[in-house]
Amino acid sequence: MHPTTIRPELSRRHFLSRMSAGLGVAALASILNPKLFASTQAPHFPPKARRVIWLTQAGAPSQLDLFDYKPELSAQFDKDLPGSVRGEQRLTGMTAGQKRFPVAPSIFQFQQHGQSGMWLSELLPHTARFADDLCVIRSMHTDAINHDPAMTLLQTGHQIGGRPAFGAWVSYGLGSENADLPAFVAMISRPSGPTNAQPLHERMWGAGFLPSRYQGVRFNSGQDPVLFLSNPPGITNERRRAMLDDVAALNRLEFADYQDPETQARIDQYEMAFRMQATVPELADLSREPARTFERYGPESKKPGSYAANCILARRLAERGVRFIQLYHRGWDQHNNLPSGIKSQCYDTDQPTAALLGELKERGLLDDTLVIWGGEFGRTVYSQGTLTQDNYGRDHHPRCYSIWMAGAGVKSGHVFGETDAFSYNIVKDPVHIHDLNATALHLLGLDHTKLTYRFQGRDYRLTDVHGEVVQGILT
Repeated sequence: MHPTTIRPELSRRHFLSRMSAGLGVAALASILNPKLFASTQAPHFPPKARRVIWLTQAGAPSQLDLFDYKPELSAQFDKDLPGSVRGEQRLTGMTAGQKRFPVAPSIFQFQQHGQSGMWLSELLPHTARFADDLCVIRSMHTDAINHDPAMTLLQTGHQIGGRPAFGAWVSYGLGSENADLPAFVAMISRPSGPTNAQPLHERMWGAGFLPSRYQGVRFNSGQDPVLFLSNPPGITNERRRAMLDDVAALNRLEFADYQDPETQARIDQYEMAFRMQATVPELADLSREPARTFERYGPESKKPGSYAANCILARRLAERGVRFIQLYHRGWDQHNNLPSGIKSQCYDTDQPTAALLGELKERGLLDDTLVIWGGEFGRTVYSQGTLTQDNYGRDHHPRCYSIWMAGAGVKSGHVFGETDAFSYNIVKDPVHIHDLNATALHLLGLDHTKLTYRFQGRDYRLTDVHGEVVQGILT
């Protein structure tokens, strides 16, 4: 239907001329004062954290080789894991057919660090310098035993796709502090060495059934950090501005008649994309960083799209008020040749992670930034495949694993939870994925039971009908 038939008293030309003038003025104002059009919403209670940087280690790092020190296992080398420990746990198809489940102690040395005396692996020498800033949770557990459902559960609170990601919930609950950048940004890095890198799907940073304005925006490496953001050849900013004004006018007519929230979301996203054309190239240009920054983040930091480069971008995003910054580093899925594989992964991640923590502390950002490091589940104490004195693999293990948190509102130099002698079962203070998510929301000033969205007749939330705030890790 032609717009003039919808509003016969107002010609299309007259309507568009008035609307384009208004939008043009609004766009100019947003450039002059980026916070003018920022859309923030009040939290449920005073927050400890204003933003989250989630360092997602996709593929499941081995807690036994990094955080959960088990020196007594050396005496159990190549002995069968007692059936009483394994119980009736389901196994993956990769080890279910094994005739034996030989115990594989970590070949890596552990040392105590900081005033807290935290035990950390020799694979993490840079992170170890910040032991007194970390809160290591050794008693994480999950419901899923395979990567995709486990990562989907970690990110969305459900093993089946279609729910909003954590960052989308935060964007929905708190809004954005910077009108020129999205509230939720995701970045993916590949390992530098040869290893098994599990795929990641866009639903990990999707909005699910929330309005699409809340979905994460993926930043890529290269000259075009956000796909299709740049103007095509022959299109000037002035022409793009005029086109957006015309399209917005038509969309507002559509919204007035049908009140479809996705129409308003489309208007907002077009405007955001226009503003990002000015802000993103400067943000993603790391060439202005001093040489000492790249020295600090390590040898991979000058490679676009590396984990180290993405850590620098994470700090720059945090400085500019982005609410939720998600870094995914793939390649932790070490079913065989784990010692060489995990060394390579730590080469990629240890120094940049420590550099990020250091810069956040020095700039006063760690006081109101929550940093989370971890994967979707853990690794088995028994070896997958052939076990030797210096080589082994580990299968998926959902019953217990380790992550760490640092920053706003989290106890520092603290270890929470405990596993048995085989790092196979939790014996003290279990923390489920829903508990982790409830706690992170709590630190942002959000009550996970009240952050809901009605969809298909039901009020949904990130933690579904579960989750308890883990008071034992809070200051």
